[in-house]
Amino acid sequence: MCLLRRTGNALVMADTTITKIDSHHSPVGSDGQRYLASAVSVSMRLWKDEPPGDAKPAVRRDYETVGYVISGRAELTSEGQTVTLAAGDSWAVPRGAEHSYRIIETFTAVEATHPPAHVHGRDR
Repeated sequence: MCLLRRTGNALVMADTTITKIDSHHSPVGSDGQRYLASAVSVSMRLWKDEPPGDAKPAVRRDYETVGYVISGRAELTSEGQTVTLAAGDSWAVPRGAEHSYRIIETFTAVEATHPPAHVHGRDR
C-alpha cells in the first residue's frame, strides 16, 4: 500500500506495506541462515540450532550487524577483540570490521544487517 505525504512543499509516496515472514517457510542461505523480514535499508536473519565447531574464517562485510542470542554460546572475534556470547547477550559488528566466530554450544540467534546482507552479493 502507498500513501501520499507532504514533505515541505513536495508530495512523497511512502510505502506503508507490512511484511510478514513465517520463519518455517523462509528462504535458507548457503551458510544455513534463514532470511526473515527485509526492508529497503535493514534485514533480519535467523541462525537456528547451529552446531559447535571450529572457528569460521575471518571476513569483512559491507554491512553492519547487530544480533541477539536466543540460546547456546559462541565466541565472536572482531579486530583482535574476543567476547563470549550467551543467551540474552547482544552484539554489534561495524561495517568493514574483520570478524569471525566459533560456536561453543548449539547456537540460535537473530541478526539484523544494514544494509540488507543478502542484497547485491554482500554475503559472499
